[in-house]
Amino acid sequence: MTHANSDNYNYGIIGNGRTCALIDTDATIVYCCMPDFDSGTIFASILDPDIGGEMGISMIGGEPVSQEYERNTGILVTRFKGDDGEFEVIDFMPRYSWDGRAGTNHDVSSDVIRVINPLSGSPRMKVNYNPRLEYGRFDTESHPFGDSRIKSTTSGQRKDGHAVYESCYLYTDLDCDTIIAGGEHSLDQQVYLLVSYNDKVMPPDADLVELMLQRTRSYWLLWAARTHRCERYSAEILRSAITLKMLQFSPTGAVLAAGTTSLPETIGEERNWDYRFCWIRDGSMTVSVLRHLGHPLMAERFIDWVMKTVPTKDDALQIMYGIRGEKKLTEEELDHMSGYHGSGPVRVGNAAYHQMQHDIYGILMDVIHQDLEARKRTPETLDRIWTRVRSIVKTVSEYWQEPDRGIWEIRGEARHFVFSKVLCWVAVDRAIKVARMLDKDTWADNHEALLAAIKDDIMEKGWNEKKQAFTQAYGSEDLDSSNLLMAEYGFIDYKHPKFVSTVEKSDEDLCRGGLMYRYRNQDDFGEPSSAFTVCSFWMVKALAKIGKRKEARKRFETLLSYANPKGLYGEDLDFESKRHLGNFPQAYSHLALIDCALELAEDCGDYLIEA
Repeated sequence: MTHANSDNYNYGIIGNGRTCALIDTDATIVYCCMPDFDSGTIFASILDPDIGGEMGISMIGGEPVSQEYERNTGILVTRFKGDDGEFEVIDFMPRYSWDGRAGTNHDVSSDVIRVINPLSGSPRMKVNYNPRLEYGRFDTESHPFGDSRIKSTTSGQRKDGHAVYESCYLYTDLDCDTIIAGGEHSLDQQVYLLVSYNDKVMPPDADLVELMLQRTRSYWLLWAARTHRCERYSAEILRSAITLKMLQFSPTGAVLAAGTTSLPETIGEERNWDYRFCWIRDGSMTVSVLRHLGHPLMAERFIDWVMKTVPTKDDALQIMYGIRGEKKLTEEELDHMSGYHGSGPVRVGNAAYHQMQHDIYGILMDVIHQDLEARKRTPETLDRIWTRVRSIVKTVSEYWQEPDRGIWEIRGEARHFVFSKVLCWVAVDRAIKVARMLDKDTWADNHEALLAAIKDDIMEKGWNEKKQAFTQAYGSEDLDSSNLLMAEYGFIDYKHPKFVSTVEKSDEDLCRGGLMYRYRNQDDFGEPSSAFTVCSFWMVKALAKIGKRKEARKRFETLLSYANPKGLYGEDLDFESKRHLGNFPQAYSHLALIDCALELAEDCGDYLIEA
């Protein structure tokens, strides 16, 4: 039986920092890549219900009645009930440390574990095991391979001539022939299904699977206990934090924008991108939020990855990199897949990696500055950091007056985007601060004029007297939500009349029913038609900061009500139905949620619960 695409993003996510899986409300795995986040899919019915592949569990004479996370964990539980009894499916990816400390083990396995536990009566079930490896490019064959496992393989030749071979394994204490035939299983005791990319050296059994479950449960509970949060929004903060932890690539520390590819910003349009990469742009908020949450190790691992990945001197800084630091992210369209609800194309890779976007210089400098304020570094490390700082400012001094593609990665004509200019100012501002921290006062003094020149240029050309707002680009009357961050980065005071006016005019022009457009003007694909979730959170914080805290709290709590049933957010929201769109779950949305929660919690006198 083929699983139909859900009408909304009611999925839960399980993950362990190596890869992740999306699970629909009926316990069907609709998306999973192995062995890593950016590998080929083994289940992708979300992208094509006919050839994508899925792994479902169904109850004979019954149906799913609930699905929720175990409290304070990344373990998802789906309960089924019918005439013959009831059972639960416990889904997780194993994550635990050998020394008993949460967060210390970065070598986790590419496994999906499903424990099926009978709760009452004598329930019967079926397993729909239909892996379609490597994006379903070629047929996948599955055969019993010994007494307790099924091996699935695919092979073929891509259009570029590259030969493909992939395989995965299903380990189980159910009858393998019955699984392949789609037959019934009687549940009189707990059983397991373990999907692995690897042929296990130590084949699992029921006792080992139970141990893996208990250790993973302990891992998440310990990690959650170390997470700072405020009382009023504790559950929302923690669910967002756990989701971010799932999306940090364990081997390197890179944080993915999202765990999926090609989920559309608008149904039926072509705004479908691969987000299984790390955008430098997300860096400063990532570092700040993780530190506030009491997870400095996560922040430091991300910063260390950034510093190893970004170039020095000659090489151009990219806006995004692969999760191992790859620089080339060639975009390919998979025209054999129909796309989510027919919204093609399905894309692998992202051509935006070679765009010129000037905001990244400021983001990177802000990350460096935050890091130097938070931890001591060795003289050798400081030498390398100082080289990068001077290299970044040299680049900014040469290019800040040139047009770019902007924060939204416009693929059409380059323009003089205001936010890009602001972040060029941030780059020089933070570099001067770093220079003074390192006793490089002469260098700092010599660059004060550049800092002032950039600011004067923005104040003169970025401000539109007619609109009474900073606009999207020089000479434009269009507004842009990214300008809500101008005060956040210290370019202008929150109470400055021009910033207050920009917030109010942006609310008038870009807000619709409490949800924000990124911008409303035409881009490469027409006029945007969905709300960008992170922008709605930016407006909440901006309103709070300019003194409209009551309105900000009202907006924030309305946004919280739009979370999916598992507390998760995609990249976009439909203005009318409030359904989630875009890649899912979106790290930036969850970062901004936490940021707003911590800001508004100050009103309650319950800012942080220390772990």
